[in-house]
Amino acid sequence: MYIILAGRVQIGKTDAEGKELTLRICQKNDIVGELILFADHPKYVFSAKCLENGEVGVINRETIEKKLLENRDVAFEFMKWMSDHFRRTQTKFRDLVLNGKKGALYSTLIRMANSYGIKIKDGILIDLSISNRELANFCGSTRENINRTLQELRTQNILSLKEQKIIIHDLERLKELNHCDDCSVDICNID
Repeated sequence: MYIILAGRVQIGKTDAEGKELTLRICQKNDIVGELILFADHPKYVFSAKCLENGEVGVINRETIEKKLLENRDVAFEFMKWMSDHFRRTQTKFRDLVLNGKKGALYSTLIRMANSYGIKIKDGILIDLSISNRELANFCGSTRENINRTLQELRTQNILSLKEQKIIIHDLERLKELNHCDDCSVDICNID
C-alpha cells in the first residue's frame, strides 16, 4: 500500500487490447493499493500513473497484516477505511452499469466537481486539466462519445469548456439527468 505524500496519481486498469479504465485520481494523504491481505500469492491487476511530480510512502503488506492481527484499534480503523473505499467503488460501478455511458460521464463530472470544484461567479470550475480521452477512460467510453455528450451539455448550457478545464453551470440539472441519490461528498468524489 502507498500513501500519497505529494502530487496526483491515477489508478486504473488496462485490458489486453490496451483499453483503459480509470478508477481514481488520488492526491496528498490518500491511501492507494490493492486490498489483497492474508493471501500467499496475491495477483495485482491495477496500475498507477503519476500525473505530476510527487512522492509516496510505502507500507508493505506483511506489516499491515501483522498490525491488523496485533492491534484491534488499527484493525477497526482499517475496516472503516475499507468499507468507505468499497462504497465509493460500488457507486462508481453502479453509475457506469445502470446509467450507461452518458450516466457514467455525468457521474464523473459530478464527482470531479466535488473533488476539484471551485465556485466561481457562473458555476463550478473543475480545477483539473483533463482531455476528452481521459474523461472517456473514466467512463469506459470512447473519446468520440464523450465529445458528443459534452457538446449536448454545452448546447443545454449545463457546462462549458475553457482551456481544457470544465465549468459546470448547472450542477443540479446534471444530477437530475444522472438520477443522483444525493450521496455525501465523502462518497461522491473522484478519489
